[in-house]
Amino acid sequence: MVKQARAARTRESLIRAAAEVFAQDGFALASLAAISKRAGVSNGALHFHFESKSALARAVEEQAMEAVRRITEQAAARAGGPLQALVEATHALMTELSGNGVLRAGFALGGDASRGGGAALRREWQRWVEDVLRQARREGLLAEGVSPDGAASAIVAATVGFEVLGSTDRKWLSEQVITQFWGLLLPRLAGGGQPGELRPTPAAGE
Repeated sequence: MVKQARAARTRESLIRAAAEVFAQDGFALASLAAISKRAGVSNGALHFHFESKSALARAVEEQAMEAVRRITEQAAARAGGPLQALVEATHALMTELSGNGVLRAGFALGGDASRGGGAALRREWQRWVEDVLRQARREGLLAEGVSPDGAASAIVAATVGFEVLGSTDRKWLSEQVITQFWGLLLPRLAGGGQPGELRPTPAAGE
């Protein structure tokens, strides 16, 4: 059990270190030597856990994907309806991007042209946004003339923009910026019959 716990800690340290190096240098320039040094482990220990740089990148993306799914599931559980769930999830995603290096690296890796594919967190986010907006349409909660796919494109483009801009200036990930965004968009999206008062801010305590 002690060895298993130590191995799990080492693996986690390597994933965090890889995320930092990928975010700093990009996938193509990142080296396994730099990752093992940052993690404080030997090259041999790194290769015991990960056979290649690509395997490390996949581990970073998988952990980031888990974070996105947790964020969206919790937002849906907290919110009183699909549109408020979008607001909650966007705030939570940007807050976590601000402090979670693995999540930031996961998004960056998905857009790195030097890699051949990947978990593509942006596609996962887009799929969830589209599903929620289609749910809102089925429930009669979208304003007349609002297309779920068109609205999803606008929301995904904006939130991915916040993610990219926030990688160099964290103000783009702030609650104030995301609240302003939803303050502009919610009145255009929402039809009548909402299950509670929609708000552009996250739930108290989030």
